[in-house]
Amino acid sequence: MGGFCGAISSRDVVLDVYFGTDYHSHLGTRRGGMAAWDPELGFQREIHNIENAPFRTKFDRTVGEMVGKCCIGSISDTDPQPLLVRSVHGTYAICVVGVIKNEDQLIQQLLDQADGHFEAMSGGRVNSNELVATLISQRPTIAEGIRYAQEMVEGTVSVLIMTPDCLIAGRDKFGRLPIHVGQDDEGCCVAFESFAYQKMGYHDAYELGPAEVVKITERGWETLLPAEKEMKVCAFLWTYYGYPNSNYEGVNVEVMRNRNGVSLAKTDREKGVAQDIDYVSGVPDSGTPHAIGYANESGIPFARPFIKYTPTWPRSFMPTNQKERDRVAKMKQIPVHDLIEGKKLLFVDDSIVRGTQLRETVEFLYANGAKEVHIRSACPPIMYGCKFLNFSTSRSPMELLARRTVYELEGEEGDKHLEEYSDPNTDRGKKLRETICEKLHFTSLEYQSLDKLIEAIGLEPCKVCTYCWNGKE
Repeated sequence: MGGFCGAISSRDVVLDVYFGTDYHSHLGTRRGGMAAWDPELGFQREIHNIENAPFRTKFDRTVGEMVGKCCIGSISDTDPQPLLVRSVHGTYAICVVGVIKNEDQLIQQLLDQADGHFEAMSGGRVNSNELVATLISQRPTIAEGIRYAQEMVEGTVSVLIMTPDCLIAGRDKFGRLPIHVGQDDEGCCVAFESFAYQKMGYHDAYELGPAEVVKITERGWETLLPAEKEMKVCAFLWTYYGYPNSNYEGVNVEVMRNRNGVSLAKTDREKGVAQDIDYVSGVPDSGTPHAIGYANESGIPFARPFIKYTPTWPRSFMPTNQKERDRVAKMKQIPVHDLIEGKKLLFVDDSIVRGTQLRETVEFLYANGAKEVHIRSACPPIMYGCKFLNFSTSRSPMELLARRTVYELEGEEGDKHLEEYSDPNTDRGKKLRETICEKLHFTSLEYQSLDKLIEAIGLEPCKVCTYCWNGKE
């Protein structure tokens, strides 16, 4: 994933963007960057590796040296950014969030059109920001170029550009990711997460629609290219990677997660399952608000049978190596024995992707004396790797626990019945859950249904991307 933040004002905004970008740190762990423009100093830029240290510690010196009434910053899980680009549209800085699936085809197409070149990174890859900037140069204006890039890219591309005069933001073609504009008396701020600028004193002013391109100055914003009607906003914004304080399409993340937990509890009560439980807990952190909703509805006490030790390991998806990540996740779990030993526990997780860490968590709970461990997933079984973002991206469907289990049960024939396997009321659906319980040593397992997940979000089903669960684009 990744995120960006930018500001333009009648005053220096480097500190605003420093804090605003840091508030996007939950979206990525590889690189952070900032760029500013000042009439005397021109463009300034700095990029750091943030795999082993938070954004703030790498950029605390930057805020004392960088100057600008116009500034942008990014957190990236992929390429170094912002890039500084000199093009037919002048010099500007650019940040890109998303995934370009047809990168090689686009690069070859552009190379065939002219005797140019791209700077190659390690492994021969081209920085996605440079690729998008080159696509933008194919059209007469930056706004038209952003729209052209949105149309040409298979995947998702949201763009933030800083020129000496303004910021230009373009939300991805189907609005899978958000872009918000905040405003105060002196200028404007643009961000992925709305709470980021609210903490700096900006108030909510505008949320871009799908494919919309806006120009932002210290006086306000104007739409350069209008929004498209079709929207497919990513449902995982609410269930997993969105920050609790944020709102997307008018729906708060924390409120949605509580509603979702309430729905899970109602379903268990209707079925008469998991009613004799001592404590309800969340798989921290994003599973916790779902669990609070479940506890409030069920009347079962909420508790934290284990605590994550975060002072030295603040992020569960660091480091980058999967084996090391799994070990770090295990090392972070500190048990509260009085809340585990001899207890029947129910945990709500935001999702179950590969299942590796969840299996180790359950083994850890049993090793510390748990009597039963029931698992509830706040979303349906993940059957498809994401085609549009980095969430649940996999080299093979066999990396996904639910899909791998289907294959183990039925081979390739199972691919014809994935909808049945997702449904807990079918024989195949029951078998999927029973098999995963046996494999991962759960006392019971249930997933939230797709209909009830959408109901908890509160948007029209046609406006929400559900590809990971049903394979429908």
